[in-house]
Amino acid sequence: MQLEIRPDPAEVGRARRWARARLAGSAIAADEPLAETLVLIVSELVTNAVVHTGCPAVLRLCLPQAAAGEATVRLEVTDRSTRAPVPRWADGDDTGGRGLALVDGLADRWGWSREGTGKRIWCELDRRDATRPAAAGRPAGGTAMYGACEGLAYEAV
Repeated sequence: MQLEIRPDPAEVGRARRWARARLAGSAIAADEPLAETLVLIVSELVTNAVVHTGCPAVLRLCLPQAAAGEATVRLEVTDRSTRAPVPRWADGDDTGGRGLALVDGLADRWGWSREGTGKRIWCELDRRDATRPAAAGRPAGGTAMYGACEGLAYEAV
């Protein structure tokens, strides 16, 4: 599933609403913590694309369709800017600069790659069966690349 984003801050709210609407057809309930985490990360990555590139972007979601206890959600934002994403360290009074730190803290994996004339920023969130403990540790953000949507239902809209 994908959504084209205009370089306009109003698109961030539209992207959040779109992501919530996509959850309705997936194995992720709108009230489970993974859904809120996903929407927060959508907000952060789309904000970064809109604010820092001034270019149109594309938001893609790969959501599990089966009611499996474990699944992976993949989120990607591609844009036409060649500028690499740079995590910043925000002071307590700063109104910005925390987006990639949030992504790093919330996602199980994330990274970026050059994509044609721009770049792709991606992250993955693992949904684990509540009866199984989460794996200890996770790779640092941006260190591992992962093939697009293996084992997930994917639909281009």
